[in-house]
Amino acid sequence: MATIKKFEELEIWQLARSLENKIFEETSKDQLTKDYKLKDQMNASSGSVMDNIAEGVGRASRLEFIQFLSIANASANELQSQLYRTLDRRYISKERFDELYLLADLTCKKINAFISYLNKSLIKGQKFANRKTIK
Repeated sequence: MATIKKFEELEIWQLARSLENKIFEETSKDQLTKDYKLKDQMNASSGSVMDNIAEGVGRASRLEFIQFLSIANASANELQSQLYRTLDRRYISKERFDELYLLADLTCKKINAFISYLNKSLIKGQKFANRKTIK
């Protein structure tokens, strides 16, 4: 895999951005706009997915990147739970729920696949590229 220069290059970040935009669109209409706490939680968790991917890239360390990807994955799972709440409260249709849930699920799968790849990589990250070990 080529060195990541910008988080925007990552497919998982692009996918997370798409998810966040769809969630923002959904939370800006109808009855959900009046459920302030749920609306804010959904916007926060969907934003957290893309933000943690970006922060992980910025850490320039493979292990720290994996940690932030794990947080991003957890935020996507949190969003899936919140989507159930919107469905149960009849704020969204079953079709819209399915669309958003599946997008969150795809995001989780791709994040987890990337974590698996990074776990097998011997590259430590740019942070450690020029460090010398003391013997």
